[in-house]
Amino acid sequence: MSFKTNCLAAVAGLALLCGTAQAQTLRYANQGELKSLDPYTVNETTTHAHLGHPYEGLIRRGKNLEILPGLAESWTISDDGKTWRFALRKGVKFHGGEDFTADDVVFSADRARAPGSNVQTRVPTGTKVVKIDDHTVEFQLTSPNPILHYQWDTWYILSKTWAEKNNSTAPTPASATTPTFASLNANGTGAFKVESHQPGVKTVFKVNENWWNKSPEHNLKEIVFTPIASDATRVAALLSGEVDVIEPVPIQDIQRVNGTGTVQVLTGPELRTIFLGMDQVRDELVESSVKGKNPFKDIRVRKAFYQAIDIETIKTRVMRGLATPSPLMIAPELFPHTGFTRAKFDATEAKKLLTDAGYPDGFTVGMDCPNDRYVNDGQICQAVVGMLARIGVKVNLNAQPKGQYFAKVLKPGGYNTSFYLLGWTPGTSDSHNVLFDIMGCRDNPASSRGEANVAGYCNKKVDELTDKIIVEADKAKRDAMIKEAFQIAADDFGYIPLHQQALAWGVSKKVKLTQRADNAVHFQYAVKE
Repeated sequence: MSFKTNCLAAVAGLALLCGTAQAQTLRYANQGELKSLDPYTVNETTTHAHLGHPYEGLIRRGKNLEILPGLAESWTISDDGKTWRFALRKGVKFHGGEDFTADDVVFSADRARAPGSNVQTRVPTGTKVVKIDDHTVEFQLTSPNPILHYQWDTWYILSKTWAEKNNSTAPTPASATTPTFASLNANGTGAFKVESHQPGVKTVFKVNENWWNKSPEHNLKEIVFTPIASDATRVAALLSGEVDVIEPVPIQDIQRVNGTGTVQVLTGPELRTIFLGMDQVRDELVESSVKGKNPFKDIRVRKAFYQAIDIETIKTRVMRGLATPSPLMIAPELFPHTGFTRAKFDATEAKKLLTDAGYPDGFTVGMDCPNDRYVNDGQICQAVVGMLARIGVKVNLNAQPKGQYFAKVLKPGGYNTSFYLLGWTPGTSDSHNVLFDIMGCRDNPASSRGEANVAGYCNKKVDELTDKIIVEADKAKRDAMIKEAFQIAADDFGYIPLHQQALAWGVSKKVKLTQRADNAVHFQYAVKE
């Protein structure tokens, strides 16, 4: 059918759009909301993926997570490994028309490390970021760091001029109650511009006709993102053609979606680890019947919680087989689990451990959980509540949308939780990220170590090994230290790793889309018929 015929049909009253416009508008729904456009507010994969449309980093990750040039065309490292020099891409403009220069990189480095930022670990503490000329920047480190740039695909560069003009030089904290200009507006260099943004309702991205990449892989003119929290409504929207892509597809609906013939479920292993954490810092928990002390400081209590969790039941009943139980806080694709096993599920032993710790009748504790971020996250938490009840622990579950959840439990919210569920995909695809961000001691306010360590777990030996791991170039020696560090944390029962979840994206057969193992939905690679 010709373009002219399509338009005539629409005029005649049929529910058709002109073929070209329809084919190039992609409609996407996710279970979670996009609360803020400030790329330094929430360090979370889906948020980074959304903001990866208008914003870019110095590097980017390809379809197989390989590192590729981004706003930096190339880089060199000094012989001692302490100085990295980046040659910036020339001729790049921000959506507002400003030229991209080294000033924007220096500004963004300072902003990322400022109070209220949730991406402080992107640029190591003590690093000097120096402008050499308009298109050359040096990062002068205090010690070698062979993976310095591994997370820079999601360290997005902002325009210094734009931020200063709009009173947005400071990052927007996740706990902010009043929106800032940067939380409601975006000005990046990426493939798509933000046309409109209604927090929690709808965000429309329009193609950036002036993008520096003159050979984009996508054929889109527009992306319309709508959060749909209800699983049933989200699936119905996909099946009806109202949306082209949804994430995630509820596990129980995968077979039905695949049977339609018009849509399909893209599945595959994800690098994210889902885990439980326990506050081990406060002298008294923020919500507990135990007063004057913190039961989670006792390893017997932490082990009791671990052994009370029936991971196979979670796998078979809650996740319907689409999960891989894990003994470590990292996926086996990133570090082999050889030699590690989970502590055996044993409710009787768990009850004995609680008794030995001085809690024969158990105790009450609050638990925070997102209900729209991970696959079946709310159901997992409900299952955990029931399992802990068997050993006398009463859990008051607070399950809420991810926006409120992250604002409460992450660093900007003061780690305001006693017991929680979280998921983590190491942005570097390397163990050091987990050991530093999630398991590193957060007792030094001058350091970004432990920024995502909501539990406050701390073992100085793990920190010592982590500092050696970041500078060790010999793979065998490095892997041995990583294994030792993970073993120490496992013996401490510092966390309760649950599983790696499976990816499940619902995609119209009119759309070709690359599924990355980090679960970041990037439409720069999307082609729609």
